[in-house]
Amino acid sequence: MDIRDLQPSSVWNIFYGITRCPRPSKHEEVIRKHLLDWAAEHSLEAFCDETGNVIVKVPATPGYENRKTVVLQGHMDMVPQKNADKVHDFLTDPIETRIDGDWVRANGTTLGADNGLGLALAMAVAADGNLKHGPIEILITYDEETGMTGAKALKGGLLKGDILINLDSETEGELYVGCAGGLDASVSARYRRLNEPAGHECWSLTVKGCQGGHSGMDIILCRANANRQIARILDRIIDKHDVKLIDLEGGTLRNAIPREAFATVYVPAGKTAAVLKTVSAIAAEIKSEYAATDPGLQVIFEPYKCEEGACCDPDECRYVQPQAAKRFIKAILACPDGVERMSDAMPGMVETSNNLAMVKIYKGEFSVNCLMRSSVDSAKEALAQRMKAVFELAGCRIRFSGGYSGWAPNPDSAILRVMKETYCKLYGKEPKVMAIHAGLECGILSGAYPHWDMVSMGPTLLSPHSPDERANIPSVQKAWDFLTAVLEAIPEK
Repeated sequence: MDIRDLQPSSVWNIFYGITRCPRPSKHEEVIRKHLLDWAAEHSLEAFCDETGNVIVKVPATPGYENRKTVVLQGHMDMVPQKNADKVHDFLTDPIETRIDGDWVRANGTTLGADNGLGLALAMAVAADGNLKHGPIEILITYDEETGMTGAKALKGGLLKGDILINLDSETEGELYVGCAGGLDASVSARYRRLNEPAGHECWSLTVKGCQGGHSGMDIILCRANANRQIARILDRIIDKHDVKLIDLEGGTLRNAIPREAFATVYVPAGKTAAVLKTVSAIAAEIKSEYAATDPGLQVIFEPYKCEEGACCDPDECRYVQPQAAKRFIKAILACPDGVERMSDAMPGMVETSNNLAMVKIYKGEFSVNCLMRSSVDSAKEALAQRMKAVFELAGCRIRFSGGYSGWAPNPDSAILRVMKETYCKLYGKEPKVMAIHAGLECGILSGAYPHWDMVSMGPTLLSPHSPDERANIPSVQKAWDFLTAVLEAIPEK
């Protein structure tokens, strides 16, 4: 049995086709062609705007021509994350899916259900001639995950819709009416390197097996950040044992909680046993602290091994000037990470957070990349001010970019009322109405289309942006039933 045998079959078959298309952010050529070809096969009007978004026009079913036009919206890209031991090229290889009880997973990589299942729901609506609905426009944006580029570049006048239903939420039974804004931070500095010291041994330090996850949705879970934990260990052994740092690298994406980090160090020959004891003690502390959230967390400290048959490049063996190493490691430790403040307006929701996403110290260049989120713009700016202070004190430059505001809830939303009533009729209970600590495109899209009445929904996904990403099978059926019922209930113009 594979995912094409699941119900609703139309949704899962379309999703299967999407998994065949390599589509990491900024490399959407294959999925874009797939979407346009699919539309042509179904005799649907479709085009690419000048920025790379795909728009599909779906005519109303007979008798529903006078209903308000609904825009079904999602994004075409996915987050490319894999386990260290998984051989997979996200630019060429399809996603390998598997069924695990009530869940669909990938094999050692992200699944791409974020937002592949949202696209599949919209496309299945368009292809189903038995549904009842008014005019529909499908808006599929590009590069959502790394910059919301497509949403920011969308021009007014291309779409005629009155209502937008975003299909990028990740909990069935919840309707989202607001989201956090975001801001990227990029830190850089240069440093002197010194030649390999005499009387030292080269060792590798690895932190891996962290759960990772979505830097917005999962930040409230307080999982271990591999960058923070490796800095914690390095700070201790550098200060206590005069260990010398050669290089450091951790994290791969701004919007994914780092799962792995790697460092190479020189250990004074006579202090090996003492350093091992210190690393073991800190590792035990970390694993105990994160036993519930990151049960697979590992700290590995072992002699450095060159690749078989290869000699070490002398340039690779030079180490960071000690004072610079101390400044950088302490700045990483001092950098805000995780939940900064919970929301007063919506209890239980994170207001402000930062993801210490990527760190790199290599061949004279130091860099840190972070993604801040907040539903309060002033709080986001205050967090940016703190980060600026931390890294400038460490002698670094910091640049902010990619900022966008959040999406403010509309308590008088007409489509929200329709969706709440429809959900009650289907399932005998009201859906939860929420705001989300993540970047949905709704707030950005409202800049070009301020009249849109917007709500976000979707099936249940867990651990997006990580290789543990999984989609709940029964929730996809419920999301399909709900979406199609809502479309039938859309009021007249």
